[in-house]
Amino acid sequence: MDPTLAWLPDGSPYSPRYGDVYRSHGGALAQARTVFLGGCGLPMGWEDRASCRILETGFGLGLNFLASWAAWQADERRSSQLHFVSLEAHPVSAADLLQGVQTLQARDAQELALLSRIQMLADDLARAWAGLRPGLQHWDFDDGRVRLSLGIGDVLAQLPGLPGPVDAVYLDGFSPARNPAMWSAEVIQGVARLCHPGTRLASWCVAGAVRQRLQQAGFEWRKQAGLAPKWQRLEARYLGPADTAGLRPGSAGA
Repeated sequence: MDPTLAWLPDGSPYSPRYGDVYRSHGGALAQARTVFLGGCGLPMGWEDRASCRILETGFGLGLNFLASWAAWQADERRSSQLHFVSLEAHPVSAADLLQGVQTLQARDAQELALLSRIQMLADDLARAWAGLRPGLQHWDFDDGRVRLSLGIGDVLAQLPGLPGPVDAVYLDGFSPARNPAMWSAEVIQGVARLCHPGTRLASWCVAGAVRQRLQQAGFEWRKQAGLAPKWQRLEARYLGPADTAGLRPGSAGA
């Protein structure tokens, strides 16, 4: 476990290793709902389906997993199965996972309902966390209807062993300026290999180099209005391997 996670005075979790926050204070739930779930067309995208598999490139404090699980649980038309696949090089402690939930703030009634579910689910995640080990592990929740596959270790080493194909991708992690390896062309190509044509991808990051690498890996992308302090976010769709998909615009509307 990484003992170096620090909590800033405003309640934001901070990584001294990367000199960056895990999430913005006060807007974490909105980011999970709008940037990642909404950016991937969820919950509509999993409705009335047998299964839905989501890939995330940085597990962090588990908020995107917990928010996805809570939204899935609350949806009467949810898929029969939800499979969340995530990567993390430097896992935090179970205590930090729980503190991360305790410091969340809801800004409206919808977020309050989501937070209430997340708080209940976090205890289940923290109990499973006691068995955390390096490499890929699988944990089942909700009577086996929700599976978390978590790869602990270097992202490039873990990507080839992850289950696919995936229906949605949460492209997340510390800032490319702080952790460029997480946003490298090799990582994005590895993510693309786990996608099928039509897979949705979402990120808070709109850096030009990241958009270019996505295009080269077979994605078309679009900038959307973001959340303060980041005023833009990214939505993308996988079209197929770039060498066979033909020439395409990088953006469906930049």
